Amino acid sequence: MKILISADMEGATGVTWPADCLPGTPEWQRCRPLFTSDVAAAVSGFFDGGADEVLVNEAHMTMRNLLLEQLDDRARLLTGRHKALSMVEGVQHGDVDGIAFVGYHTGAGDEGVLAHTYLGNSLTGVWVDGVRASEGLLNSLVAAEYGTPVVLVTGDDRACRDARGYAPRARTVAVKDYVSRYAAVCRTPARTAADIRAAAAGAVALAVRHTPAPPRARTVEIEFDAEHLVGAATVVPGVEEAGPRRVTFTAPDMYEGIRCFKAVTTVVSAAVEEWYG
Repeated sequence: MKILISADMEGATGVTWPADCLPGTPEWQRCRPLFTSDVAAAVSGFFDGGADEVLVNEAHMTMRNLLLEQLDDRARLLTGRHKALSMVEGVQHGDVDGIAFVGYHTGAGDEGVLAHTYLGNSLTGVWVDGVRASEGLLNSLVAAEYGTPVVLVTGDDRACRDARGYAPRARTVAVKDYVSRYAAVCRTPARTAADIRAAAAGAVALAVRHTPAPPRARTVEIEFDAEHLVGAATVVPGVEEAGPRRVTFTAPDMYEGIRCFKAVTTVVSAAVEEWYG
């Protein structure tokens, strides 16, 4: 049995402030062990539950944040950027029985600690076929096309609530409770590690590959906080203006959908000015 962990940092234990997860800052250095503790607990739990293989895919920003030396020796770590499926790289090989979203958060425009969708700012909302989408929802739709269920989600309490919409059977662990976008009531790493490990062990029973979801066209709509970003986004082939601050595109499936979305966010991030966005 093979488990894939998609590991993001904003939803990790103790992380509440942009500097906590911004590579290179003192706060980031302090929070890296907290992030690694959450992931290590999930790894250990999955092995406790009977998994044969656990692959961790780094999914945060530079994708070079986890401390490899603090992980279980049985785990493998996929670290670094520029991967075909970004946050869920590895699921496309068809051998993953279950996927875990560790350190996840809510989407742009929603309540949640450090809520955003791919870009820390500039995006105010993302919709797939008319449904407001978090990174969790987007990535779950990709995983479904390969028959892989989401079995575990960790993050703040709002991220756990969001998970009930796209993975109702998944185990969830809230490591902190939302107060504002930059504040939370946090549990200690010893407690969250124990909770995550126990949940992961139980989640193994849910890791049963199913028939891949038939490929279907998906329409994605993205809203920005400034009009000029529409012009930047529509440079990407197939992306069209849908309003003063909105663009839309239709992809034949979520494999292509997430790749196009990533292209849009990459282009848009280069068009954001330091002070005025």
